[in-house]
Amino acid sequence: MVASVPTRAGPQTWASSITIPGDAAGTMVVMGVGTGGGLATYREVLRLPGLAPLSVVGFAARLPVTATGVVLTLHVAIALDRGFAAAGLVGGAVTAGVALGAPLVGRLIDRHGLRPVLALCGTVQAAFWAVVPLLGVTALVPTAFVAGLLAPPAFSVVRQSLAASVPAAQRRPAFALDAMSTEVAYAVGPALGTLVVLTLPGRGPWLVGAASVAATGALFWLDPPVRAAGTRPGEEPAPALRSWLRGPMLAALGATSAAILVLTATELSVVAALTDRGETAWFAVANTVWCAASLLGGWIYGAAGRPPPTAVLLALLAVGSLPVALGGPWWAVTLLLVPAGAFCAPALAAAAETVGRLAPDAARGVATGLHGSALMLGATVASPLAGVLIDAVAPGAAIAAASALALAVALLAAWATRVRGR
Repeated sequence: MVASVPTRAGPQTWASSITIPGDAAGTMVVMGVGTGGGLATYREVLRLPGLAPLSVVGFAARLPVTATGVVLTLHVAIALDRGFAAAGLVGGAVTAGVALGAPLVGRLIDRHGLRPVLALCGTVQAAFWAVVPLLGVTALVPTAFVAGLLAPPAFSVVRQSLAASVPAAQRRPAFALDAMSTEVAYAVGPALGTLVVLTLPGRGPWLVGAASVAATGALFWLDPPVRAAGTRPGEEPAPALRSWLRGPMLAALGATSAAILVLTATELSVVAALTDRGETAWFAVANTVWCAASLLGGWIYGAAGRPPPTAVLLALLAVGSLPVALGGPWWAVTLLLVPAGAFCAPALAAAAETVGRLAPDAARGVATGLHGSALMLGATVASPLAGVLIDAVAPGAAIAAASALALAVALLAAWATRVRGR
């Protein structure tokens, strides 16, 4: 597991019906969703200029990114035979680098455009993965940190492009598709990375690095729009952070971190609970059902006429995850994961959409970078917190604590959006 958009036409309006140009008669949408609903809604989004290739290339570019953690972990623990403690240091260095570097990379995109930044990131990744099999743990830790600082912005570029180019009435299904794509990438990428490392011990990192460079090159070739039409990078001075990084934006970023906190704590707790019962192998089934529920929830969210706001979706995710703390045999845990998963993609998609909508055009790269940092922060906090509670109390305690924190963030987010305006 693991997922506002200023448009060329102007700010978002929530009218009861909007006509989107596209054919002679136009396509009528109600509350921002096509009259066909469901599949028809997503078909309309994918027919937007450049959206289909962006979805395909963006998904491919995300696979090596999602595989990075498990590839480095297994390389250090197995190929170098240094154990999982040392592997954790390397993985933590990459995570810290990505969390700190995402806003920096976003700022570079705002000032210099996408292609120069992708060229820089691709060069750094090529150099990093080329030397990974040649380095020991001592050298890998700082090297991985630098590689994380300049990691290819595969996730944020797609969201930034959606924010810059998708018409207001079709933002929600576009971001829902992005959340579902992220869900699938996190299911497929680590599995492929594990297969590569186990099949080609010592040389697997080279293959993953080649995939990373090729994916970055594909994004470079596609060059999706990251600014509103008619504007160029660096043409407009970036607004001061204090002018937009406040109430509603902070609420959206906080909701992002809180959602990942709940998801990570739930995953670790389920693994621990099933391991205690000698049913670890059944986690694959439970996780598949969990992901499927998230995909279904994301699909419904994107096609909905008037879904709940981000704060409500986060609260529903927290409440829906609480029953998983009850534990039980694998089949019971699997069933309890369905309501938990149903609000995963919707909560993440809503937060991402809000960040894009509220971000000024000249600072959208920084905003989407901060969104990426918020994702990393949630996972970084969740892992040690859940680990301590699992060992000291019980697996269910980690879920309860994470859900309580998420509910608190949801209340603060609701207050912030009510006081400051959405």
